[in-house]
Amino acid sequence: MSDWPDTIEEAMAVQNRLRGLVRLEDGFGELRTVAGVDAGFEDEGRTARAAVVVLSFPELRPVDYALARSPTRFPYVPGFLSFREAPAILDALAMLAAPPDLVICDGQGIAHPRRLGIASHLGVVLDIPTIGCAKSLLVGAHPELPDERGAAAPLTHRGEQVGWVLRTRPGVKPVYVSPGHRVSVGRAAELVLACTTRFRLPETTRYAHNLASNGVIPLQRPGGQAPLDL
Repeated sequence: MSDWPDTIEEAMAVQNRLRGLVRLEDGFGELRTVAGVDAGFEDEGRTARAAVVVLSFPELRPVDYALARSPTRFPYVPGFLSFREAPAILDALAMLAAPPDLVICDGQGIAHPRRLGIASHLGVVLDIPTIGCAKSLLVGAHPELPDERGAAAPLTHRGEQVGWVLRTRPGVKPVYVSPGHRVSVGRAAELVLACTTRFRLPETTRYAHNLASNGVIPLQRPGGQAPLDL
């Protein structure tokens, strides 16, 4: 990835070019595996540590994972998250035994000023189905949600529905779901909810966050020993 952008202007040009390649129809068959990706940072931000965890679907049991580190190449700038995190995430995805059927990213899909958040960026680069599931709102507006699991409301921006605001459990803040690539707006929230159990975040994102931030994943060693500690 020697041609990775160095400036905001270069990164914006990449986003404007790739946004035309995003596909918003369901481009996947039967889902047998779903993956979560997330990134943390070490060395006072100089090194990105990216994690991918693959779960069986619909059982949501961890079946594979990878952890990769790479020098941080881009500053933290809202709207340009992928240029900071994606190089390490791409390295981690390349380490998997097999590509997952669907990837859920801790970030935005098309709910982005230029319709190319990290989920869309990764999806287009790898041509895999992706969804963004973010903890905070980047763009758009939505009505109030009922305080019940599964409540969803359209997220709209500039007169276009770009995703959903989704309540994954009562009494907690919603998440912001938008398709990344090869997933329709209509299916995005449904798929995220299917990957969510008793926590606010889907299991994909939760496992990936624990691995990226803490180096821990609850995959059992043979004989039922303690979880792997990376």
